[in-house]
Amino acid sequence: MDYNAVLAYAFGLLLIYVLIRLLFTPMRYALFVLYHAVVGGLILFCINIPGAFVGIHLPLNPISAICAGYLGVPGVILLFALQRVFA
Repeated sequence: MDYNAVLAYAFGLLLIYVLIRLLFTPMRYALFVLYHAVVGGLILFCINIPGAFVGIHLPLNPISAICAGYLGVPGVILLFALQRVFA
C-alpha cells in the first residue's frame, strides 16, 4: 500500500472526527437548554394547578420555563416576585 493513500485515509478520518466534534458540542448545549426548559415548564404547570385555587398564576412561556428550569425553586420565587412587582 502506498504511503500517500495511508496519509489520505488518516487525514480523512481526522477531518470526520473534527466535523463531528464541531457539530456535537453546540447540539449538546441546545439539548441541555431544551431539557431545562421542559423541566421548568413542568414545574410551572405543577404550580399553576393548585395555585389556581389560591389565586397564584405564573405564566408558562419559554423564558419563564428556562428561568424556572435553570434556577429551580429560587427561579420560581423570582418569577413570582417579578409578577407581583410589575403586575
